[in-house]
Amino acid sequence: MEPQKIVIIGAGSAMFTQGLVADLILAGWSARLALVDIDPVALETAEGLARKMIEARDAPITVESSTDRRDVLPGADVVVITIGVGGRRAWEADVMIPRKYGIYQPVGDTIMPGGISRALRMIPANVDIARDVLALCPDAFFINYSNPMTVNCWAVRKATGANMVGLCIGTHHVFHELAGFIGKPVEEMSYLAAGVNHFTWLYDLRWKGQDAWPLVREQVARERTAGAQTTNDTSMWGGGFNVANNPFAFSLFEAYGAYPAVNDRHVTEFFPERFPGGDYYGKILGIDAFNVEGVLAYGDDIYKQMRARALGNAPLSEDFFDRASGEHSQLLDILKSIADDDRQMYAANLPNGGAIPGLPADAVLEMSSVATGRGLLPVQVANFPQQLIAPLARKIAGQQVTIAAALTGDRALFVEALLMDGAVTDPVKAGKLADELLAAQKQYLPQFS
Repeated sequence: MEPQKIVIIGAGSAMFTQGLVADLILAGWSARLALVDIDPVALETAEGLARKMIEARDAPITVESSTDRRDVLPGADVVVITIGVGGRRAWEADVMIPRKYGIYQPVGDTIMPGGISRALRMIPANVDIARDVLALCPDAFFINYSNPMTVNCWAVRKATGANMVGLCIGTHHVFHELAGFIGKPVEEMSYLAAGVNHFTWLYDLRWKGQDAWPLVREQVARERTAGAQTTNDTSMWGGGFNVANNPFAFSLFEAYGAYPAVNDRHVTEFFPERFPGGDYYGKILGIDAFNVEGVLAYGDDIYKQMRARALGNAPLSEDFFDRASGEHSQLLDILKSIADDDRQMYAANLPNGGAIPGLPADAVLEMSSVATGRGLLPVQVANFPQQLIAPLARKIAGQQVTIAAALTGDRALFVEALLMDGAVTDPVKAGKLADELLAAQKQYLPQFS
């Protein structure tokens, strides 16, 4: 059975909303779509775009909107969070301020000082939403797409007990990239994965049931021999999937026997001690490798284009109705698998609960999970490779301190989280960085007042 009412909180993230509406139209679903954003201009953009798409295809979807989520949460079957507290300008500060301290981040939304700073804003907002969901639609399937994914989901469960599930397309994308890397049809392949969001080990990769890692090693060897024939393109998002564009991720694969998702752009942030001053194979992270300013400008430009279309100042192009790749792209498949108990496999962020021995039971991990009539359930792995535990465990410990700092508004814990992260090791420097980030984001951090 298709869910009747889907609520998107943070619908001003217009790319997600546009992608999900396109998927609903293509799937022929009848649905009530409720859009929420505290920014009335962003909400107007998302609602206008959704309505134009639905009208253009005469789709059986209704749309309502509100700046107050409590208006639309009652009766929700599915609640989706896509919020970004402070928007791109707050994200920009998360990245630019640490640069003054010699810290260069290629993303800055998950870990390192930028990700920790973001968590201080995001966790309280997610907790407040979770409390409203528990009060107004406690049986809704509750999904989070907001970053930092792992700490948001863990903090919400810790503070409220809400059954929040985190979804990210990254591990799925890397699985498809690995299939292409060895030239095999993805429908003939399978994988198992576990880790924390944006640093998830694909530790079992199979083609027609057989171990596919030897095929990956053969292709790595071919590319290393070819050398200059690869592109080494790491501008903004990074180039095609090859060894030259992901030298660090492939070095981890060769050392650990598992491949880390989501490639160098994210995974380098989990090892800041290996890239002092942002030095990344002769480039600087966040500047000429995975340029952050380019990503921010791209987001600003896409939003302007979508607003023009929403207001009727530009036509809707046909590709708006294509099934596009993006964070939204597995949502309907997961909902269908749960409704029909199809038991399809996905990567989901859920409490460990002993699924991965050696990691905390209450930690939220990104794991291979099965979409069943009982919801998403993690795959239990008795033989998870022990060598993969250590690099995860040290980051999970830092996440615990980050969550405590965000929930309590304790500056000292924020400083400790920065030190545990490893991008800054001097307590005095960490304290100054913490104070500058707190001052820059003050309007979004009432718990620190």
